[in-house]
Amino acid sequence: MEKLRKFISYYQYVWKLFLLDLACASCIAILDLAFPITTRLFMKDLIPNLKLGIMINMAVVLVLLYVLKLFFQYTVDYWGHVVGVRMEYHMRKDLFHHLQLMDCKFFDDNKVGALMSRIVNDLREVTELAHHGPEDLFLASLMLVGSFIYLYRINPTLTLIVFMFVPPIAWFAITQRTKMRQAFSKERVEVAEVNSDLENSLAGIREAKSFVREDYERERFERSNWRFKEARELAFKRMAQYSAGLDFLTNLLNVAVLIGGGIFVYQGKIDFADLTTYLLFISFFLQPIRRLTAFTQQYQSGMSGFERFLELMDCEPEISAPPTALSLGEVRGEIEFRQVGFQYTEGTEEVLAGVNLKINPGETVAIVGSSGGGKTTMARLIPRFYDVTEGELLLDGMNIKEIKLGDLRSNIGIVQQDVFLFAGTIRDNILYGNPEADEEEMQMAANRAHLHDFVQSLPHGYDTYVGERGIKLSGGQKQRIAIARVFLKNPPLLILDEATSALDNITEKQIHESLMELAKGRTTLLIAHRLSTIAGADRIVVMEEGTIAEEGTQEELLQLGGRYERLYRSQFQAPKGVA
Repeated sequence: MEKLRKFISYYQYVWKLFLLDLACASCIAILDLAFPITTRLFMKDLIPNLKLGIMINMAVVLVLLYVLKLFFQYTVDYWGHVVGVRMEYHMRKDLFHHLQLMDCKFFDDNKVGALMSRIVNDLREVTELAHHGPEDLFLASLMLVGSFIYLYRINPTLTLIVFMFVPPIAWFAITQRTKMRQAFSKERVEVAEVNSDLENSLAGIREAKSFVREDYERERFERSNWRFKEARELAFKRMAQYSAGLDFLTNLLNVAVLIGGGIFVYQGKIDFADLTTYLLFISFFLQPIRRLTAFTQQYQSGMSGFERFLELMDCEPEISAPPTALSLGEVRGEIEFRQVGFQYTEGTEEVLAGVNLKINPGETVAIVGSSGGGKTTMARLIPRFYDVTEGELLLDGMNIKEIKLGDLRSNIGIVQQDVFLFAGTIRDNILYGNPEADEEEMQMAANRAHLHDFVQSLPHGYDTYVGERGIKLSGGQKQRIAIARVFLKNPPLLILDEATSALDNITEKQIHESLMELAKGRTTLLIAHRLSTIAGADRIVVMEEGTIAEEGTQEELLQLGGRYERLYRSQFQAPKGVA
């Protein structure tokens, strides 16, 4: 009931159109009664008594009624579907807004393709349910009650025989409901998997071609595609069992009416005109049964999608700010790790253990060490992409958990090795750092990132399309856009996470100059694997297996002769004994 209540709550956005739809549908049902009723009148009175003038007048009235029905039918078919579309729109908007609140761990655990399927495909069936569901249920009830009352006045016994078929039809629908629901739910799961595999394969098409793995990708997609095919076949099998069973029961109903009516004619309890009306009404009577059939199918399909929608809506972010969270004023930029420990999954080995580090305002601190030492993890903890599992992390003396998330992240600029550019223009991607910036401010940021001259050389300048994920640009060009974006954001805190490690030496030097320009006057955390990128750092921290192994200036660490000295020698000097 709770799920149904939440579904009904979305009618608040379209209740006026919904009432209009029901009103027009009700008028259609009433007008549908006109033909069998008029037929009975023609056969019992007008035709036997040769009342030609009245027949012509009645025919004109019927035509006018059907013209009116045309208007009602158009309203139901168009505005009724608009009801579903607008409800789907609000559901999709709510779901997307909710996903924006989820933390990084949620996206670590869920495939992008599966989430896309839930946002788009699952809610599409909700449109049909939102429109046809209440309409079919309401009209089926109205038509059954109306037809029962009218037929009962003609012949109570035959009417009761007809309506004896309603309980077995209802029983059959109920018994098949669970099977259909399970089948359609499984279909939803498999279509999400197909979308996920498809998105993953197409996004990595260059890797597949470079490793000549097209056959592997075809086989992998074939497995998920086969499971999807099997799930859809099962869903249609359940639907066919349901539809065929209902058709069989309604055919039995026709036979019962024909035999029962024939017996009553023989006994003189009903005349041919009433029997003809009865047979016409049976055809009319089948409409609500078919509506109930359609409603059950739509309910199974639509509610399975809506339930998956609710599953995501019920997910709560693990990282959030309390109601008492503080706003940040002017940020000095002091960062302090106090006995910080962290593990990505509970029960696994700690990535960080007992880390103590204080970064002074305006200081540039480089964090180096071997892969897996915890460098990037430290960078992810500062903007609360993940939360520390032990100890606390402070900004200007305040625990970052007590600061509003928006305030915290708006004061941090991040440049990573793998720059993500949105499909759009260079202008769009730079302005992502500050959408309110004007043209002059944007170009100034690009100039400081040593990007402006390159952009001016392009035929379309800042309106040049960068392609999916910036595929039309080189690594260095994408990095410059990322740097310009942060220049435009102008945050007091800066995190540079392996920002130049994927570039060639010449480009690395040029980008490094831009980064050092960006770091001036800001508290900067510089994550690096290549020591050539940490020139200009005030202090160097060496991470080893999640702990701080050494700390100091480059001169101090080289004189110490420890881990940093060995790392330095491996990158800049030949090993001992080699000329």
